[in-house]
Amino acid sequence: MRVEPLLPDASPLATPGRGDAAGFAKALDSLGEMLGSAEGAEDSFAYGGGTLQDAVYERARADVALSVATATAQRITQSVQSVLNMQV
Repeated sequence: MRVEPLLPDASPLATPGRGDAAGFAKALDSLGEMLGSAEGAEDSFAYGGGTLQDAVYERARADVALSVATATAQRITQSVQSVLNMQV
């Protein structure tokens, strides 16, 4: 009788070439670009080159993205804390 070693199942997200750190960095870069775009639209309005509508719209987009990122970070922190508090 031959016994095969048990191997853990691989997560579909943990495929080679798709690092979680790269995705996180990309998300932070996108958030930074949104905040920069909002600041640019506000500066453009302040110097008379843009409209108030564009400035408000860009700021609202950046605020929503920042709120989603903050809520996501809080949920991840809560999840990690729950796992760390588990008794093994």
